[in-house]
Amino acid sequence: MYDGNVGSVARAMKNFGFRELVLVKPCRMREFGRAMASHAQDLLDEATIAPSLEDALSGADLVVGTTGKRIGEGQRHLRLHLRVPCLTPKELAERLFPWEGKVALLFGPEDCGLSNDELMNCDLVVSIPTSDGYPVMNLSHAAAILLYELSGIGPGEVKMADGNSLDRLYARYRDWLCSIDYPPHKIEYTMLMVRRIYGRSGLTEREVNTVLGALKKAEWSNGR
Repeated sequence: MYDGNVGSVARAMKNFGFRELVLVKPCRMREFGRAMASHAQDLLDEATIAPSLEDALSGADLVVGTTGKRIGEGQRHLRLHLRVPCLTPKELAERLFPWEGKVALLFGPEDCGLSNDELMNCDLVVSIPTSDGYPVMNLSHAAAILLYELSGIGPGEVKMADGNSLDRLYARYRDWLCSIDYPPHKIEYTMLMVRRIYGRSGLTEREVNTVLGALKKAEWSNGR
């Protein structure tokens, strides 16, 4: 990712009222990147620099990954990873409309995008419909489209579950699968499915605690 794209993303963020920019091991910001940011250079100055993706997503209640990958009918392995069809930006905005919480919108490098492993750690996946003749968008253009769609929604009336609570839930799910001798080679795909199901449906803190309680009871019944 080069500095011009970073500056352009910062400008798009300020255009649509977003301010919290987190960069993972970013390139050096040169004068060109700051020029592309124009009047959004303050966002570059205030940006959080994270040493890893895990650190960057810390504190998020919901992680939305972005991808421009086209999934053919024969690419079954990739479809399992992404749970296609992906949401469009408009569908994402509609999905988030009732909720209040901290949502992280994750973009990958323009040359290769997010890896499959990185997408597996996302609760939802969004993709912008583009022409088959040239489907890959410039990073800042893609960011501008998504930020435009999301700028029309404010905090909803339903508080989503805390991200740390969801992490505990997923860890408990994994422990439970191991405790019942679930086939080891199926655990990662099952955990991906669980994460995407809850990501699409949304959970409140009370619902997370209820599911955690049920899993704990299941573990006790299983002799743990």
